[in-house]
Amino acid sequence: MLLTIATTHRPATDLGFLLHKHPGRVQAFDLAFGKAHVFYPRADEECCVAALLLDVDPVELVRGKRRDGRGLLVDYVNDRPYVASSFLSVAIAQVFASALGGRSKERPELVDVALPLEATVAALPCRGGETLLRRLFEPLGYCVTIHGDDDDEPSRYRNLTLQGELPLAQLLAHLYVLIPVLDNDKHYWVGDAEVEKLVARGGDWLASHPERDFITRRYLRHRSSLATQALAQLADEQSDEEPLAPGVNVDGETAGPETPVRLNDARMAAVAGVLRDSGAARILDLGCGEGRLIRELLPFPQFKEIVGVDASVRTIEIAARRLKLGRLPGAQQDRVTLLHGALTYRDRRLEGYDAAAVVEVIEHLDPARLRAFEKVVFQFARPRLVIVTTPNREYNVLFDALPADRLRHADHRFEWTRAEFAEWADRVAADWGYTATYQPVGEVDETHGPPTQMAVFER
Repeated sequence: MLLTIATTHRPATDLGFLLHKHPGRVQAFDLAFGKAHVFYPRADEECCVAALLLDVDPVELVRGKRRDGRGLLVDYVNDRPYVASSFLSVAIAQVFASALGGRSKERPELVDVALPLEATVAALPCRGGETLLRRLFEPLGYCVTIHGDDDDEPSRYRNLTLQGELPLAQLLAHLYVLIPVLDNDKHYWVGDAEVEKLVARGGDWLASHPERDFITRRYLRHRSSLATQALAQLADEQSDEEPLAPGVNVDGETAGPETPVRLNDARMAAVAGVLRDSGAARILDLGCGEGRLIRELLPFPQFKEIVGVDASVRTIEIAARRLKLGRLPGAQQDRVTLLHGALTYRDRRLEGYDAAAVVEVIEHLDPARLRAFEKVVFQFARPRLVIVTTPNREYNVLFDALPADRLRHADHRFEWTRAEFAEWADRVAADWGYTATYQPVGEVDETHGPPTQMAVFER
């Protein structure tokens, strides 16, 4: 099976630095199912073409076993050594690991640059034909060229060429996810780890893809429990697509000609504004997610230290990548720390800070765990200022695409009315020696209030 990637970026040989593979050498890599070869049919200033050739050994695959006890292949005679499949995805992840992860020691400034790229995949299985190929790749901005079909004798295989301007890491991520989706099969056991892979490689683009559900189900080999888990995590990727006003649905589509400020943007701006006005210098972002609040705070030198804490290691890795921590100047890097930790267990690393922000977090906790959360934040960490935001359930009726009696997110354990939130916040303030004031976030409806409610605790 063969994948080629070409660019006309000048100098085009920068492609070799991004792929971490020297254009002047033919290189071979041992994989569990065969060998991968990387070479450059052309490499000059005007055009550079890198080729990944995968040589699969079908005999070894028949002898091998998956975790479910089946052989990796059933028959010695099959199409697996010759067609693009999950074997090619694994080869991309292993041979081009640095490029897929968005890392380049020699050309770090090019990692996030949109380059003119052309990728060709030979013998790509596709039971859905040309229509499916276009449904999957055109929404990602590619010009799609397809060869290999015959009107008299239709084939399930296509040669696919994609052209577009985008970072190399994005192109590789698209191929990594969508090649096995088109094949509708995988050569290895699909378990919980595949959910993490899908979210890691697809989170930046899959959450808003019109074929998101179809891609997720096929990638996870139609295992419904895993698909449900993955879709819930991908929905987190769309949190900054949350609507602000009536007429905007939960997918971020507007009914009118003008696009309003996204609710998540308004929320981050509101929290950052309170932190700036407070004079706080050392900040905790508890449940930091992918670092959106940290990104909002970084431009302000007032914040000398910003610590993000999250329960998901994968989310912390995504935050580090999106914040580009490895490429920030030294002084900027020193200001930001990302920690893995739970907000329901005492953590002495969180003590001694001026302020803590808890943005859209408490609704993800089981109600029985809220008391433990209160102790961690208000008794043990005990910053001078605590900001808590959470959805206002009363506002949900104004979201066009949100069915009645449904919460805004599959992982929400509850959503409070304004009265319920105030009752909880007033009790917390009284229990731990704080005063609580309230601010709306987003456009306030006369009847239903704001979409997000915010409490500011001070002691």
